[in-house]
Amino acid sequence: MPLRPALSEWTSAPCDLLVVGGGATGLGVAVQAALEGRQVVLVEALDFASGTSSRSTKLLHGGVRYLVQGRIKLVREALRERAIVLGLAPHLAQPLPFVVHERSVWSWALTTVGLKLYQWLAGGLSLGPTQTLSADALHHSAHVLPGTLAAVRYWDGQFEDARLALALAQTAQAAGARVHNHVRVMGLVRQGEGWQVRLKDALNGQEAEIHANCVVNATGVWVDGLRQMAMPSNSLKQALPGLVKPSQGVHWVVERALLPLKEAVLVPRTSDGRVLFAVPWLGATVIGTTDTPRNDAPLEPRPMAEELAFLLQETERALGVRLRAEDVKSVWVGLRPLVVGGSDASGGTAQLSREHLIARESAGFVTVTGGKWTTYRSMAQDVLAELVRSGDLTAPLRVAQTERHTLFGAPPPGTPAVSLRDAPGLHLLGTQAAQVAVAAGSEEILGLGLTAAMVRYAARSEWAVTVEDMLARRWRVLFLDARLAARMAPRVAELLQQETGIDPALPAFLDLCQQYQLRPSDLAGT
Repeated sequence: MPLRPALSEWTSAPCDLLVVGGGATGLGVAVQAALEGRQVVLVEALDFASGTSSRSTKLLHGGVRYLVQGRIKLVREALRERAIVLGLAPHLAQPLPFVVHERSVWSWALTTVGLKLYQWLAGGLSLGPTQTLSADALHHSAHVLPGTLAAVRYWDGQFEDARLALALAQTAQAAGARVHNHVRVMGLVRQGEGWQVRLKDALNGQEAEIHANCVVNATGVWVDGLRQMAMPSNSLKQALPGLVKPSQGVHWVVERALLPLKEAVLVPRTSDGRVLFAVPWLGATVIGTTDTPRNDAPLEPRPMAEELAFLLQETERALGVRLRAEDVKSVWVGLRPLVVGGSDASGGTAQLSREHLIARESAGFVTVTGGKWTTYRSMAQDVLAELVRSGDLTAPLRVAQTERHTLFGAPPPGTPAVSLRDAPGLHLLGTQAAQVAVAAGSEEILGLGLTAAMVRYAARSEWAVTVEDMLARRWRVLFLDARLAARMAPRVAELLQQETGIDPALPAFLDLCQQYQLRPSDLAGT
């Protein structure tokens, strides 16, 4: 039986709910619906988490900066969800200490009060104590930043976003959902009591139609495109107002030796008022992010010159490290779907909402957008509740206790976890690690902890088809070291071709590796 089933093999079966979009939001909806006992199909045009959901700052957080805005309810919800996610996949989501360095007594005092409130709001779900640190104490526990008078340590969470998305896909599949990547929606029309949706397999060109009682549009920054497709006439398409405005965030990665952090660093006030993070992650240090509005939403956005200049300046000013282009192992860009509303005339994103929005514009067609990784589960609950409330779906067959249903691969409670601050290894596969460790090809080391056996496993059990699937998301080489990814790519392509018989798109991935590399000219004049 082929690893990748033909569209006709799974589109003819009944479908209560078709979820379009394989990021955190869509996958969360699929898990929720499948555990409620519904017939669920999820399709993703590219690969799971290939958009925003694999390009985060790797933080599960309640939103410290939302406290300044007085959005207490949003913070409390996120703190609750943070604790839940940490329990659902402890090998992929873990507590992480943060240090906020301050340069004046006044700012240090304000920060201490705010972070004490942050811990208090978490209540019994707090991950650790908020502590004040003198400059002397910092020398024994953390990297001391320029001009530091004193600091505050607090706790939040970090995670491996792409593999957490994959765990959601595997959990949904185990609960009965039909989950497919590289399948694009080509058209949809209201028909009878549901929707007739035309699908196309992007890898082999096959097309088929599926009838779904309801459709959930969870395509992130691209939700407006699917909303227009669902409109029955051109006049309605043209009159449809947009729901989201993309905001671009840039991160870059350096070797841990250049910025040897044991704990994450939050810079609360950069030169232009934005927040900057430096996070130890998978053996490297991630620095970011920017927040730049865009009027378009390309699949692979590129960093703007001013964003690179900002990161270079703040890495030196706030973190005390002067970087050269060759010091940056990878630079990546992600687009955030910010809900439109209250934006200023200049088109800035400061007034746009990061809370999620659920919009029902037609019977059985719901769009969900905005929000953040931390709250994917509560967003999914809200979507299913809205579909039931509006009469698009009947009441669930059973209660989906998603707050207790551990994700695929999660080790048993009490199992010691390898820190996500350490280099990647088999431990990221959770309960599947033992069988992969002894599989054929485990002795062939490809780089950054990846073996030939792991590539074969990803092709057979994790929907990996292209080199990008494998080296960008199943294993984070592209995001950690783009030059190394290019060197590993040819052998990975051979292994994938052997397993799937499908073109692994090696040339396209090698081009992508170039885009993730920084050149001296990119920093010229900064």
